[in-house]
Amino acid sequence: MKEFVLDSDIFAAGSMNKKSRTGLQPGDAESKQLPRGRLIAFASLMLPITAAQVPMAAFLPALYAQYFGIPLAALGAIFLAERVWGAAADPIIGILSDRTKSRFGRRKSWILIGGLLYALATVFLFFPTLPFVHVTPVFLTATLFTFYLAWSMIQIPYLAWSGEVSSDYHERTRIAMFQAVAAALSLLLILILPTIIDQISPKNAVLKLGAMGGVILLSLPVSLLLTLRSVPKTLKPAAPPARLAPVKTLALILREGALLRIFFSDFAVSAGQGVRGVLAIFFVTDYMHLPKLASAVFLLQFIFGVAASPIWAAIARRLGKHRTAATGELVQVAINLCLLLVVPGHVALLLGLTVAQGLAQGSGNLMLRSMVADVADRHRLETGTDRTALFFSVFSISMKTGLAVAAGVGLPLVAWLGFNPALPVNTHQALHGLVLVFALGPALAHLISAALIFNFPIDEARHLEIRRALEEEVLHDPLTGN
Repeated sequence: MKEFVLDSDIFAAGSMNKKSRTGLQPGDAESKQLPRGRLIAFASLMLPITAAQVPMAAFLPALYAQYFGIPLAALGAIFLAERVWGAAADPIIGILSDRTKSRFGRRKSWILIGGLLYALATVFLFFPTLPFVHVTPVFLTATLFTFYLAWSMIQIPYLAWSGEVSSDYHERTRIAMFQAVAAALSLLLILILPTIIDQISPKNAVLKLGAMGGVILLSLPVSLLLTLRSVPKTLKPAAPPARLAPVKTLALILREGALLRIFFSDFAVSAGQGVRGVLAIFFVTDYMHLPKLASAVFLLQFIFGVAASPIWAAIARRLGKHRTAATGELVQVAINLCLLLVVPGHVALLLGLTVAQGLAQGSGNLMLRSMVADVADRHRLETGTDRTALFFSVFSISMKTGLAVAAGVGLPLVAWLGFNPALPVNTHQALHGLVLVFALGPALAHLISAALIFNFPIDEARHLEIRRALEEEVLHDPLTGN
C-alpha cells in the first residue's frame, strides 16, 4: 500500500489545478486499502470506548434514579455539567495532542495514559457497592468528572489518528466503517448481559452495572495492545501548529464553515439519539409495561446495527458521504415519527421500528466522522498546518454536548410533564408527555441534521483535487530535497 508523505511546511492553493503525477481518479482506492487484519486490530479500541456509551446515556441515569434515590432533576444537572466539562476538555487535549512530540507517537502516549485513568474511573462508576464507595450526588459528580477526562484523552487522539492512517476519500470511510462495526459489536456485547439479567432478576441494578463495567475492564487492556501495535506507519504530520490563544483558536474554528456544519449536524444527531436513549427504558418499562424487554430492545437495535455500517459505506460509494448522511437522517425522522403509533400491547410495531432504527443508526455517525478528516486536509492545504486532533475534538464536543442536552433537557422535561419513574403507576397524561418527547424530540433533531449536511462543499471529486495539490506540494517542496 502506498502512503503519501504530507509533511510540507508550505501549501499553495494554486496547486489545485496541477496535474497529479499519480494519475488518480475518483474511486481509485483499492490499491490503498489497509490489510483487514490491521484494521480490525486498529478498530478494536472502539470496544471499551463504546461500551460505556449506552450505560452512560440510558442505564446509569435510570439506575441511579430508581435504585440509589438521586432525583431526576439532580441527575439531569449532573450529567449536563459533566458532559459540558468533557466537551471543554476535548479541544485542550486536541491541541496538546497535535503538539506532542514523543518517540512513541503523538497519539499513542495520550491513548495509553488515558486508558489507565479510564480503567480507574470505571471501577468507581460501575461498581458503586464497593466497601469504600458511598453513592451521593457529590460522588457521582467527581467520578463522572474523572471518567469524561479519561474518555477524552483516549477518544480525541484516537479519532485524529484514524484520520491520519490514510489520505484516501473512501479508505477513510472504510476505516470509520471498521470502527463503527467494532462499536456496534461492543454495544451488542454490553447489552447481552443486562438482557440476560433482566430475565432472571430485572431489578438487580448492581449486577447490571457490574456486568457492563466488567466488559469495559476486560476489553480495555487487550484493545489497547492491539490498537497501539496495529498501524506502524501513518501520514507524516506537517509542522505542529503554533500556540494560539483561546480566542484565536475559537476564531480559527469559526472560520471553518464546513467544520461548523459537521459540528451542528452531529450535535443534532447526538441530541436525537441521546433523548431516545435516555428515555428508552422508561418508554418500554412504564409506557409499554414490558420491563423484561427494556434491555432486549437495545440489544435488538444493535444486532442490526452491526450490519448497518457496511451497508451505509456501500451506499456512500454511490451517493457520496454527505448525501448518504442526509438520507440516513431523513429515514430516522420517519422512524421516530412512527413511534407515535406505538401503543401498549403493540409489541410487533415496536420491534419493527427497533430493527429499522438499528439499520439506520450508523449513517450520520459514520459519515460525519469520516468527513472531519477531509476538512482537516483542506485546512492543511490552505494553511500548511496540521490541526487534525483539534478538528476531531470539535467533532467530539458536538457529540458530548448533544448527549448533555439530551440528559439535561430530556429528563427534566418529562419530569415537568408529570412523569416520575419512582411511582408504581404514572398518570395517562404523564405517559403521553413521555411518548411525545421520546418520539418528536429525535425526529426534529434528525431533520435538522439532514438539512445542515445535504449540500456539503467537499465531495469525492473535491477531495481528490485537495489530495493532488498536497502531493504536488510535497513533490516540489525544496525542503524534501526533490
